[in-house]
Formats: sequence, structure tokens, C-alpha cells
Amino acid sequence: MFLEVTQKYNPELIHTALELHQNGSITPNTYVIDLDTIRKNSRILSDEAKKQDIELFFMTKQFGRNPLVSKAIVESGIEKAVAVDPWEAISLRKNGIKIGHVGHLVQIPKRMIAKILALNPDYLTVFSYENAKNVSEVALKINKKQKVFLRIATKDDFIYNGQEGGFTFEQINQQIEALMRLPGIQIAGLTSFPCLLIQEKEAKITSNVLSMNKVKSLLAEKGIKDLEMNMPSATSTATLPLLKSYGATQGEPGHALTGTTPIHAVKDLSEKPAMVYVSEVSHIYKEKAYVFGGGFYPRSRIEGAIVGSNKYNLRKVPIIENDPTNIDYYGTLNTDKVQVGDTVIYAFRTQIFVTNSQVAIVENLSINPKILGIFDSMGNLLS
Repeated sequence: MFLEVTQKYNPELIHTALELHQNGSITPNTYVIDLDTIRKNSRILSDEAKKQDIELFFMTKQFGRNPLVSKAIVESGIEKAVAVDPWEAISLRKNGIKIGHVGHLVQIPKRMIAKILALNPDYLTVFSYENAKNVSEVALKINKKQKVFLRIATKDDFIYNGQEGGFTFEQINQQIEALMRLPGIQIAGLTSFPCLLIQEKEAKITSNVLSMNKVKSLLAEKGIKDLEMNMPSATSTATLPLLKSYGATQGEPGHALTGTTPIHAVKDLSEKPAMVYVSEVSHIYKEKAYVFGGGFYPRSRIEGAIVGSNKYNLRKVPIIENDPTNIDYYGTLNTDKVQVGDTVIYAFRTQIFVTNSQVAIVENLSINPKILGIFDSMGNLLS
């Protein structure tokens, strides 16, 4: 999906990844991340967000909760992270990253609430009155009043399968006064997901945003004003002005940090590609080449791969996408005109935290490439 733009804007990353694999510094099933480009992308995003008066919380699941990448983003101007689940929050805080928002997609289990509140997040999202009540009870025990976002999910909103949940209009109407009476929480804002989708090469808001604004008006009538409007999904320099026009006060960039939102594949944007996936030809079978897997992602939209043993013999070859119902032990190239042991490089949309990949962080690609560390998919240092 991002192979051509990576070749165009960051060929040094491809050449470095190839050399690191060929000399044995990295194994197949390794993502290689260009930290210098991450820094540049983060500064560009931070500067544009300040122009739009939008607060940013950066997302880390896409690049495997990596501490080096996270710290580079903080140093470049985006000071706090969003943790989509409690385990990500724990991992980030362990590495010294401040937490702006927890529970973006996954609620906090009841017995983990105390542990998460102890991390001192700015905001915590709740999907229901019951969850808000649980948070309130724990917060009171530690003499805290926790700011929360209400996740809005009306019957006509767009919600991905496996991510369902939130307050409908009916529930807000019925429960808002009870929510307001919970002494351990403060209703500080609204959120939903996804608030943007890329359609026909353009960013467009979803009905979720309209629902959020409708609920905002309802809450204003109840005296709840100055709400944060947290609008995640496809946050980038290209979409921040659109978000601002619909009332967003917060965005949560993830793929923009690596230059891999869907719109980056079709338009020349300020953020540049910063990540590739490296594998190796394992064997040839029935006129197809099979490469080591473990890091493929069902929604990646892979369109091709680059194969070769040095930068002078690289060529693009077609791929056959994996059946998402099977384990990705291997990926498939639709050719047998390659050699066992050749390096295979991909550039696609991923979620490293759900893979079993390794992650190599590199810098100084144009001068003297250097590996800063090799990590697992959860951000733990391996070497």
C-alpha cells in the first residue's frame, strides 16, 4: 500500500532494511522504523495542531508501544500518549510516557481501575453508566476526581465490528443526571470512533461526529459546558483543519507518525513514510515463492513487495494476500523468479501490537545507519 511512496520519499529506509537483513543484523519478520523521520513527522503534526488549537495525544499500538519511538515523539512536541487499552497504559507509563487518555477503544476492567488511576491519566473513557460508577467508586477511595469522556455510539453511527459500545441518545437522556451525581468523576468531554474515514482519496467525517455535537448541545442544556471533543481516526496534518471545523479540541495521531494513513498512499502529504516490514524468501513451491511471516495484518492492503539481495537488483513483484482466517506462517509472492534467501520488503498499514514481530529502530540512514535497539511487538527490549 505504501511501497511506491516509500521508494519515492524514503529510499534510504528500504536500502538500510535490505542491508541489515543481508548482513544478519535483523531477522525476517522484523519491522524497521526510521526514527529521524518519526521525529520530523511528529514536529510537523505538533506545529499544525498548535495552529488549529487542537491538543494531540499520540497512539503507540501501531508501532508496538515502542519506548524509543514514543520518547522521540514526546521530544518533538507531542507530550502525552493515548492508550487504547489498560495494558498499553501500563507499558507506556513504565517507560516514562505521560498518559493523556486511557480507554479509547477498550474499557478498564473493574479490578484494574485502581491500577490505571494510579498512572494519573488526564482522561478516561467510559462506555456505560456502570463503568462510570465503578471508576467513581475507586476514585473516591484514593481521594481523586477523575475526568472522563463519554463514548457516543448512537444506533446510526459507524462502529467497527468488535469495537461496539457507548452511550446512545436514549441512554444519555435517561442517565445523564445520574452520571452527574457520581462524586468521583467529572464529565470532561465526548469521544467516538471512527470520527473520520478516507473515502475516494478524501477525508470525510462520519455520523459519529454529528452525534457527538448533538450530545454536546444536550449536555449544555444540563449545564455541562466547555467539553473536550476528542475525535480520533486518521489524524494528520491533512485532516486537522477538517476536525477543527467540526468542533474537535483533541486528535490522536497514530499512523500519521509513520506516514501510513490511507490518504498518505494516494496524496503527497507533509508526513513521510517511516516504516517497512522485512522478510526473506523461505522456499519455492508450485511456481510461487513463500516468505517468512508472523507480522502480516489482515487489513494491510498489501499490493506488492520488493525482492532482491542488494540495492542494485531490487524489483517489485506481485503478492497473493493471506486468508485472514489462517495463521500467517508465510506470505506468498506470485512468482518463482526469486532466490531462496532473498530479502523481501513490504510497506503496508499495520498494527504491530497484534503481531509476533520484532521491531528494529534505526537512525542516520543517509549518513551512517545505526540500529538503536531491537524490540518485541510490545515494546520490550530484546537486544
